[in-house]
Amino acid sequence: MAGQIPRQFIDDLLARTDIVELIDHRVPLKKTGRNYAACCPFHSEKSPSFTVSPDKQFYHCFGCGANGNAISFLMEFEQLEFVESIEELAQLHHLEIPREQSIHPQRPAAQADDYSLMQQAADYYQQQLQQHPDSPSVKDYLAQRGINQQTMADFAIGYAPDGWDNILKRLSPSNNKPLREQLVELRLINRSDSGREYDFFRQRLMFPIRDRRGRVIAFGGRILGDGTPKYLNSPETRLFHKGRELYGLYEARQQPGHLEQVLVVEGYMDVVALAEQDIRFAVACLGTATTSDHMHTLFRYTPRVVCCYDGDRAGLDAAWRALQSALPQLKDGVELNFVFLPQGEDPDSLVQKEGKTAFLQRITDAVPLTQYFFQRLIQEHNPATDAGKSALSVQATELIKQIPSEFYRETLLDKLANLLGQTRQQQKKSTTKAANKLKPAKIKITPMRRAIGLLLQYPNLVNIMPDAPELAHSNIPGIGLLLSLQQRLQQQPSLTTAQLLEHWRDLPEHNILLKLASWQHQIEPEQLSQEFVDTFHSIEDQYLQQRLEALERKDKLEQLSKVEWHEYKLLLQALKSKKPKLAT
Repeated sequence: MAGQIPRQFIDDLLARTDIVELIDHRVPLKKTGRNYAACCPFHSEKSPSFTVSPDKQFYHCFGCGANGNAISFLMEFEQLEFVESIEELAQLHHLEIPREQSIHPQRPAAQADDYSLMQQAADYYQQQLQQHPDSPSVKDYLAQRGINQQTMADFAIGYAPDGWDNILKRLSPSNNKPLREQLVELRLINRSDSGREYDFFRQRLMFPIRDRRGRVIAFGGRILGDGTPKYLNSPETRLFHKGRELYGLYEARQQPGHLEQVLVVEGYMDVVALAEQDIRFAVACLGTATTSDHMHTLFRYTPRVVCCYDGDRAGLDAAWRALQSALPQLKDGVELNFVFLPQGEDPDSLVQKEGKTAFLQRITDAVPLTQYFFQRLIQEHNPATDAGKSALSVQATELIKQIPSEFYRETLLDKLANLLGQTRQQQKKSTTKAANKLKPAKIKITPMRRAIGLLLQYPNLVNIMPDAPELAHSNIPGIGLLLSLQQRLQQQPSLTTAQLLEHWRDLPEHNILLKLASWQHQIEPEQLSQEFVDTFHSIEDQYLQQRLEALERKDKLEQLSKVEWHEYKLLLQALKSKKPKLAT
């Protein structure tokens, strides 16, 4: 739902946005008749099936079924939340987003927003790194780790001093209860069962975690000394979802030129230490395994991802989990590789020991996914035995089916066939069947769906749509949605297809509207009006027939009133003449 953002602002934002221009900046489009086309950015394909309609301000892929308006595209392509997509479009048009304060009366208008508070906290921690009495010892620690002032500034590294309420006093000096509640929700402070409030981070080296727009959304804190836990991360909040965010991605994207590759490491200090050696394309997961969302994000920004892990059992297990998370995201043109470090080493220690050149060579020599895939499976299943072959075949095939890229599927299936000493004919049938599952199912078009689809795609048809409020009393599936569309367009005649879709976002009808917005009706433009009117009349016929049958049932019980008997005769005449008009 729109939440605090007014509906009218969202409509205006979509009206200002040219979806063709928006998508073309991210996926180059080619003019094809009245529309534009490209290879779909959401699945792998060789020939373009992704179309963008400037008239409807709507995109649709005939291959995978992806569709929507400008907001939907940003949410899917950039992996943004709904509000983040609105903010992105507003920034594009240099607009301030208005807020409806009444929706959240408990949050005063003068109160700082979440991002502002997080930035204030980051500024405070940076200030403490420079000015606190403990500053010299903290800087000495960083110097011993090989981190200079410029790298500290690049990553906005700070210091949370010892004490129970430093950040609390800084951000909420007075007893502002709503503000303190906000600080608790952002997990900048904790609240005990007894109601005592205290800082979440204390006596730690602080690493701000920034989202793709550079806004501080969370923190990671490393203990100074021998305390536990060694690393403490912000819990999940309304700003921070650790399964989607990557530490250092924002900083890596600030480097000039295209991001040719990304190195996935395990810790904040690994990212910072590599940047210190001018290896500025490392990112770290945030206290969680590498997820499919992480991989989806990475492949949006780079064609080559290299996962770097320790060579021990835990590192090998982490690599296997990362590989499985990556399978649904493997499209043609991207690659996933693995680097395993000597036991007892991490990127931080190793790059300082052997230097930039040697470390980069490890990345160049990384093990490809297609090689590690079978290295791991052979460790679990012995292909020299029948039982091992069977288990290997089943597990490998199930994993391979998840891959959208035809190249990767065929390559891995070829390798599997060689391992098992089998032919590929049966496997190719299996692969084709799995690939067909990616194709969206066709929607059955009933008269009601035809009317809704035409009105949605051509909103100006509302001008020839009869007013028939009596239809609201019928039990024809979809009639409520059709009449709601009519009412919305009568109130706001200038709405486009994209804007109409936005009015139903997060409602149960949104999914069917998306499908009908991309329905290929094959109706000639000059016949659209007549087709719509005829369809609407067929719906009226259906209602009249329902009403007639209801009166006939009642008549058998001899319960018709004079008014009902008159209505019954009018209905018979209307249906007989094929000119359905509702009795008044």
